[in-house]
Amino acid sequence: MTNTKISSIEAIMLILTIFVSHTIVSLPQNWISNQKSAIILNLIYVGIIAMLLVYVIYRLFKNFSSLDIVDISEYLGGKTLKNIIGGIFIGYFTISASILLREFCESLRVIFFPMTDVIYIIIPFVIAMFINNSVSFGSNVKTISIVLPLVLFSIVFLFFANFENFSFERMFPILGKGFFNTFILGLGNITAFGGISCIYFLPPFLKEPKEFKKICLTSIIIGLLYFIFCVSTILFMFSFFTEADEKLPLYFAARHIEFGVFFQRYESLFMLIWILEISCYLMVANRFSMNVFQKMTNLKNTKYLAFIFPIIIFGISLIPKNYAIIRFFEAQIYSYLILFIVFILSIGILIFANLKKKKERELNAS
Repeated sequence: MTNTKISSIEAIMLILTIFVSHTIVSLPQNWISNQKSAIILNLIYVGIIAMLLVYVIYRLFKNFSSLDIVDISEYLGGKTLKNIIGGIFIGYFTISASILLREFCESLRVIFFPMTDVIYIIIPFVIAMFINNSVSFGSNVKTISIVLPLVLFSIVFLFFANFENFSFERMFPILGKGFFNTFILGLGNITAFGGISCIYFLPPFLKEPKEFKKICLTSIIIGLLYFIFCVSTILFMFSFFTEADEKLPLYFAARHIEFGVFFQRYESLFMLIWILEISCYLMVANRFSMNVFQKMTNLKNTKYLAFIFPIIIFGISLIPKNYAIIRFFEAQIYSYLILFIVFILSIGILIFANLKKKKERELNAS
C-alpha cells in the first residue's frame, strides 16, 4: 500500500469519504438537535475554524513532506511513541468503522428487514471488506472516485428536489438558543470534520506533494458545502427529527421526492448509493489500519491482515447490546475521541516534532 501513489483529486475523494459517511446515518440530526435553527450559521463558523486548523496542519507537515503521523511519532519519540500512536489510530479507525457499521445496519434492519437479526445484515459488509482488501489500494481509491461523486450529487439533488416542501422560517431565529450555544458550545461540532484524520496519513501516497495544501483546504470547503446541504434539507423539511431519535433522516427526505405520477419512490436508489458509500468508508478504515499495523510490525506480507481487520470490525460491531448504546457512544463519547485524537494529540505531536527539528537545525548551525 505504501508504494501506491494517488492523484490530488483521488486524495480529496478519500478525505471526503470520511466526512460523508457519518452524515448519512445520523450526524445532521444530532447537530440540529443541539443547535436548532442556528445550525447553518454554526457549521459555517466551525468550517472556517476547520480551515484554519487544516492550514496549521499543512504548515506543520512542511518539514516532513514524505512522512505520515506514525513516522513523525517515531522521529519524535522513537519506537515506543510510534507504537503508542499507531495503536491509538488503529483503535480509532476500527472502533469508528464498527460503530458506524452497526448503526447503519440497525437502521437498515428497522426500515427494510424488521424480522432479520442485524448480524445477517452486517455480514455482507464484512464480505465486501474481504474483497476490497484483496485488491490493490489504487483500485480501492478508483472505486471511491466513482461512488463519492454519486453521493454528493444525491445530496444536492435531494435538496433541490424537495425545495417545494421546505419551510424556510425554521431557520429563525438565526442564533437558535443564543450566542453562547451557537459559538461557544457549538464549537464542539468541529468533530464533524473528523475526516481530517486522513490528512495525517496522506503525504506518503501523494503523486504531487506540493498540492497538499490545496487538497486539505478543498476537502474542507467541499465537505462544508455538503454538510450545509444535508442539514438544510432536514431542518427545512422536518420538525420531529430535531427532537425524536429517528433513523436515517436523509432517507425519509428522499421518500418525499415526486416528479409526476410515473417518477416516484427514489429512496431505494438513494439507499443503494449510500450503501456503496458506507462500504467505501469501511474500505478506507481497513486500509489505513492495515498500513499503520504494517509500519508498527515491519510486516512484509499483509495477506492475512486483509482478513484480520474485517473480523475485528465485525466483532466490535456486535458488542453493543442495542441501538440505544450505539447512540449514546456516538453522542457522548465518539466526539471526544475525535477532539482528542484528531485535533489535540496529532497536532501536538506535529508541533513538538517541529520544535525538535528546529532545535536540531540550530545545533547544526552552531
